[in-house]
Amino acid sequence: MSEHGDHPNYPSVDQSDRTVPRNLRQTGDPNIQMLVSTRVRKSPFFHKSFDENGAWRCTVYNRIYHPRGLVEPEDGGAMAEYEALTNSVTLWDVAVERQIRVKGPDAEALTNYVVTRDVSTMDAMDGKYVILCNEDGGVLNDPVLLRPEEDEFWFSISDSTLMQWLQGVNVGMDFDVEIDEIDVAPMQIQGPLSEDVMIDVVGEEVSEIPYYGLMEAEVNGVDVLISQTGFSGEKGFEIYVKEASKYAERVWDPVHESVTDHGGMQIAPGHHRRIAAGIMSWGQDLDHETSPFQVNLGYHVPDDKEADYIGKEVLEEQSERIENGEYPFDLKLVGLKMAGEPIRDYAPDFWLISDPETGEECGYMTSPWWNPDLETNIGMGFVPAEKIQAVTDTSLDDSIYEEDLDLEFQVHLPDEYAEEPGEPVFATVSEVPFKESVNPSAREQAKLNARAEAENDD
Repeated sequence: MSEHGDHPNYPSVDQSDRTVPRNLRQTGDPNIQMLVSTRVRKSPFFHKSFDENGAWRCTVYNRIYHPRGLVEPEDGGAMAEYEALTNSVTLWDVAVERQIRVKGPDAEALTNYVVTRDVSTMDAMDGKYVILCNEDGGVLNDPVLLRPEEDEFWFSISDSTLMQWLQGVNVGMDFDVEIDEIDVAPMQIQGPLSEDVMIDVVGEEVSEIPYYGLMEAEVNGVDVLISQTGFSGEKGFEIYVKEASKYAERVWDPVHESVTDHGGMQIAPGHHRRIAAGIMSWGQDLDHETSPFQVNLGYHVPDDKEADYIGKEVLEEQSERIENGEYPFDLKLVGLKMAGEPIRDYAPDFWLISDPETGEECGYMTSPWWNPDLETNIGMGFVPAEKIQAVTDTSLDDSIYEEDLDLEFQVHLPDEYAEEPGEPVFATVSEVPFKESVNPSAREQAKLNARAEAENDD
């Protein structure tokens, strides 16, 4: 019997905002094997990642096997991959970012109806980070949205089913569009030397792509679409291989060769770096039961979008309540800097957060990792909104990301990372991003602009 009686899932952590609470049982890593079967898809790059480049573990993302470890632990593991990402250049297999295409005369109208931001301002060959919400304001997906043609949008989706949602939305709506997945698989080239690699592969023109801009090109005779985007906070690009089931290796091979020529290598997607940049991972930091206002995506809820969109009424009501000083949620995502031994790999549990004054569990970590540049453990986690309100005069919108707060919690790390076995470590609420991005997000750029204006006023 758990010390928590009949409720081992830590009922002291207020998850009343959710219908299905997070599983907070601290079970650790059971050291199991993953079964490879035909129920889960192998990406067009599967043989490159696992058979040729030695990926030694994977997860399932969008029902596709996804490599999550290239460097073996005895050779430095994920932190050796971090060094390659931040010092040279890396190649990622991200075919798991399924491409859901909306195409037809009403493509803009349907897309604008399911996305909170106004996409009517996007031109052909533009991209944008967007969120889609359900009628309750929960975030269903946070894809990169591409507009390769005036009448065509690609949703480069995060780890949640979106195609069926879009098709379902259109039942009875009769938007004149086709909605389906297309045979396009992306790879990411991330790191300080990523532009050098891209120049090698497609030429000098790639340097002219703006952040979130698109470019059509050919690699080894194969048509591709290129964007200046990525999941790392470092400079980076994505190459979307068309007819990938036929031509994946014809694009992969010259790109991989250029990456290695520049001293880089294939790695798993850099979650250690995306955490430092404050980039969230769907299913981990947010999901369909999370409001944008809980995870610092309030800037995705515009106050000037005239067109209707799914969730608009609820989200605008939440925005108004927050502006009036009434935060409508129990938990809020914050950045934390933590003591303890360096966390050098993925956390197998949502590690518990407690109130140091009472010792009671009150929240949980979603994305922790060690950052060698800051020489501390960092991460994102949900904590009680009322604790934040007690130490800040501002409303609980994106402003709490702006600076460090005089607010401490304790994090219950596994013994391998704890300072003393069985004892929690102290953590302080931190400014996010922990480390500035090479290409700042809209929220991060707004913060930088505000700081610059304040300095000019001084």
